[in-house]
Amino acid sequence: MSYAGRILSLMFVTLFAECCRAAEPAELILHNGRVLTVDAKMSEAQAVAIGEGKFLAVGDDATVLKLRGPKTEVIDLAGKIVVPGLIDSHVHPGGAAMHEFDHPIPDMEKIQDVLDYVKQRADVLEDGQWISVRQVFITRLKERRYPTKAELDAAAPNNPVEFSTGPDSSVNSLALKLSGIDKDFKSDDPGAKVERDAKTGEPTGILRSGGRFLKKSGKSTRSATPEESLDRLAALFADYNKCGLTGVCDRNASLGSMGQYQKLLADDRLTVRMAASRGVGNSGAVEKLVESIRNVANEPLAKGGPMLRIVGIKCFLDGGMLTGSAYMREPWGVSSIYSIDDPTYRGLLYIPHEKLVPMVRAAVESGLQFTAHSVGDGAVHALLAAYEEVNKSTSIASTRPCLTHSNFMSKEAVEKAARLGVVCDIQPAWLWLDGETLRAQFGDDRLRYFQPHKSLFAAGVTVGGGSDHMQKIGGVRSVNPYDPWLGMQIAMTRMPRGATTPLHAEETPSRADVLRMYTIQNAKLMFLEDQTGSIEPGKLADLVVVDRDPLTCPVDTVRETQVLRTYLGGKLVYAAK
Repeated sequence: MSYAGRILSLMFVTLFAECCRAAEPAELILHNGRVLTVDAKMSEAQAVAIGEGKFLAVGDDATVLKLRGPKTEVIDLAGKIVVPGLIDSHVHPGGAAMHEFDHPIPDMEKIQDVLDYVKQRADVLEDGQWISVRQVFITRLKERRYPTKAELDAAAPNNPVEFSTGPDSSVNSLALKLSGIDKDFKSDDPGAKVERDAKTGEPTGILRSGGRFLKKSGKSTRSATPEESLDRLAALFADYNKCGLTGVCDRNASLGSMGQYQKLLADDRLTVRMAASRGVGNSGAVEKLVESIRNVANEPLAKGGPMLRIVGIKCFLDGGMLTGSAYMREPWGVSSIYSIDDPTYRGLLYIPHEKLVPMVRAAVESGLQFTAHSVGDGAVHALLAAYEEVNKSTSIASTRPCLTHSNFMSKEAVEKAARLGVVCDIQPAWLWLDGETLRAQFGDDRLRYFQPHKSLFAAGVTVGGGSDHMQKIGGVRSVNPYDPWLGMQIAMTRMPRGATTPLHAEETPSRADVLRMYTIQNAKLMFLEDQTGSIEPGKLADLVVVDRDPLTCPVDTVRETQVLRTYLGGKLVYAAK
């Protein structure tokens, strides 16, 4: 439909009636623009009127301007683009905000950058104090490998060092010694592994989900006061607003972080809508795990409102794609990138089927969304099998069970997710940052269903775009960049960083679908699609004014989109200077 046709369509349905019924003048009108409503018809308009935090009217200039009163703020958009407030389906704000509280962390693009930082920390710390390097992923280093035990020894011979990429890590000799990890070390934890030299049996320094084995003592960074932590969190949320974000999902929220969000909300400093998946464990007696899930349903914020609410629980089902421990249906293959020398190694699965099923059932029966970190196709299939079993006796669709990450899928997994009403929380930036390393490891054929966006949309699966933001404040400089415009461009092009060809271009969704991933689809993941995610009368007035149309601008400039103004519930939370 043409632009003019969409305007007419919008005018003559129900929106004109909304204008006529409005009893009070609008508090704010934005006009003379192009409004991408992201409603069911992807209608476009020229203007919006806002009052009491909601959209009063959406339509053409003449109609909407009838709601202008003597106190109405009227903004001429001068042709600028308006989109719904954007939403990120996966962030970790608490840790990310505090990551550089003690000292700035440099970007690390190669092994020498890592070693230089380790040496710098050794120079300022006392002997014996731990040095931690977190979430510097080997897939993103120039050499595409872990720093070795010997390299870490040379950089900091008198300090224990942990180079942690998430669940997996590389440590130096002193860290192994202080933790009692030697040739004779044995673990009864099937979800963790100490890599050993094939000839000598000595630990190589690579620990798969073995952080729990490390015996750390003392602190090597300063602690923040509660007020400082809140200020850092508010600063992060302000930067989210600067990128156009008005809603996020905390995908591993602690009780402490929920308290922080409550405090910010009470002080009118929470500037993003927050849907939280409370973190629960994956080890121990199944009865205890089930009890912890049911307890989440009894937390007051499980009945929260559109600004702050617990929507479900989150646990960890497998290891990481970026670290070499995601659980795959076929072996990873011997790899110098991931330090894998076992040709039968398939990664790590933390929760067996007989424990996973009652955990899922407890969440569904408690009205909670269940989600699990499930990266490899083996983990995705395992979680879908648990969902399917519970669904035989109790319908699960209303709780919107989720696959978090779900990078490696299959045709069968997509079809089963659609049939069961399972939603997906996917991070397009991983395709950009890690795609070429994955090609080197697996080859194109095995990546056929890597982040299969188009197949998911075609099957009717609700798929949302997220970042998995972990560290640092800054939309692009952050570890796992949270700038949604970058995420959109990646989904629209499927072009890995440094590549000359897309990664399975046949899985490229339409631009409109990509915009949906960061608006109405993510609103569904937050259980808020009736209140936000699109620009329609009666919905909460979350919107962003930008300098270009992401549906029509050159696709390789989408990431350059400049946010000019961001509104949350009709309140201006960001304006470009």
